[in-house]
Amino acid sequence: MSEIKKVVLAYSGGLDTSVILQWIKDTYNAEVITFTADLGQGEEVQEAKEKAMQTGASKAYAVDLQKEFVEDFVFPVLRSGAIYEGYYLLGTSFARPLIAREMIKIAEAEGADAIAHGATGKGNDQVRFELSAYALKPDIKVIAPWREWDLQSRDDCINYAKDHKINIVIPEGVEKPYSTDANLFHISYEGGILEDPWAEPPANMWTLTKDLEDTPDSPEIIEIEYKNGDPIALNGKNLSALEILQLTNKIAGKHGIGRVDIVENRFVGMKSRGCYESPGGTILYHAHKAMEQITLDRQVLELRDSLIPKYANIVYNGFWYAPEREVLQNMMDDIQKEVSGVVKLKLYKGNIITLGRRSNNSLYREDVVTFEEDDVYNQADADGFIKLNALRLRIRKQLQDGKVDDRFSKGFIE
Repeated sequence: MSEIKKVVLAYSGGLDTSVILQWIKDTYNAEVITFTADLGQGEEVQEAKEKAMQTGASKAYAVDLQKEFVEDFVFPVLRSGAIYEGYYLLGTSFARPLIAREMIKIAEAEGADAIAHGATGKGNDQVRFELSAYALKPDIKVIAPWREWDLQSRDDCINYAKDHKINIVIPEGVEKPYSTDANLFHISYEGGILEDPWAEPPANMWTLTKDLEDTPDSPEIIEIEYKNGDPIALNGKNLSALEILQLTNKIAGKHGIGRVDIVENRFVGMKSRGCYESPGGTILYHAHKAMEQITLDRQVLELRDSLIPKYANIVYNGFWYAPEREVLQNMMDDIQKEVSGVVKLKLYKGNIITLGRRSNNSLYREDVVTFEEDDVYNQADADGFIKLNALRLRIRKQLQDGKVDDRFSKGFIE
């Protein structure tokens, strides 16, 4: 890649990407432009921009993508009901294609030859970044230093930083730290002391959610209004998508809601232990399911649910910009046209309890389901319904017992 003269680097300001910035300049003799995506991780975005310039970047971008993140990535995934391997709400997975999309925009605007990232050769993020980049700009070149250089560990990176006088902060008293990745939807924790699946996460690790012992002793009741599958109001107040996620994050975190500790299957083939905090997303996931219970047809819901593992795998594996995700998304969104109404929830000690749901599109009919007298359902009709559904079961059992009734089996058994 000797022809590479200008590179856009996804930059966090941490140890790895600071070393990568210098390494690209030394290895490729190329100009490095950094890009830090503001996905709601706080003050570190501006700090990263300043640090990039101090570390030798020719230009540093820090772009606020919070609105786009929630509207174009968080809410579409929530509409689909997607969850990976039963627990993970995909917060890192769908953040990467947005970062890649912005990197490609900057690369095109700056006339860059390549993009670069700090994802390791063992993880999922390298796949997500690069699949997204190639889908958006097929001729883009990608630099992935962890697959190229001879640095093998955190200590190697620290020594490289010291040798090149890169300003880094090295935490003291931490023998084996874990890595974190934050955005508005969640924080992920992995590596280091978390690599032992028997080891309990450090008590001070969690940052978005309170320990259950510290949560309020009284429950909180909230109401979330939905329109076409998206939350549009909280406790009767209309809010933007960004505001709803920000507020539900605070409410859920206060009640210790949204922690997950799982051993997941990475796309690259290994099992990995990950801890996640998705407080607001957890509330919105459960509220959405409650809204669907009364607004979606049984067969439509069953069909959609059968596709959730496929959709979740697609997003998790990095195929956000692939045609199969787009086709499924169109289907999921079409299904959500009737998912409008209000859900009432009780939040208490890490629990989300559905108290009620109502909708003008409700398929729930109290006059049909009631145990009281009614004139819309003839209970005697159930007799024939049950016998028809039992027919195959009766035939199977008779064959097993060798007691075939000729009158019953005529036409089915010779």
